[in-house]
Amino acid sequence: MARNDAPGKMALGGMLAALAVVIMSLGGLIPLATYVCPMLAMLILQLVLQLCGRRVGWAWYGAVAILSVLLGPDKEGAAVFVFLGYYPLVKPLLDRTRLKWLWKLLLFNTATVVMYWLLLHLFGMAQLAEEFAQMGYVMLGLTLVMGNVTFLLVDRILDRDLLRRRRER
Repeated sequence: MARNDAPGKMALGGMLAALAVVIMSLGGLIPLATYVCPMLAMLILQLVLQLCGRRVGWAWYGAVAILSVLLGPDKEGAAVFVFLGYYPLVKPLLDRTRLKWLWKLLLFNTATVVMYWLLLHLFGMAQLAEEFAQMGYVMLGLTLVMGNVTFLLVDRILDRDLLRRRRER
């Protein structure tokens, strides 16, 4: 794709956004998909960044976030994408800082705590409150630790160049 092909980049971004919304809509089918679908959408955003650039990437994130909240059956999965889906856009900035792992984990944990506080207290998701009450504090802490590990693994995946094979040809 040519560097000054703005309409082509927007069209590609739109098609990839539609794919991401479909993936986000699948989040209600399988309980684990609540967290997997937003991660897959983040990988698509990484692809959009590489092919279309930062401006299209921000527009793409906004469109997918809004459509996921409006159309997706899994509101928790949509919230995960709203609060963490922009990560591929800010990752290059965090990679240039000192103590980058600390800043990345601070971003993840802050976003996660704020997201679940809003879901429980502002939006009153009773089913989520019941689930947390059944889990207990130890399991909630363990879930947060596993979330941190998963986030760091996603960070490592985002370090990979998704288009490497295409560029080698």
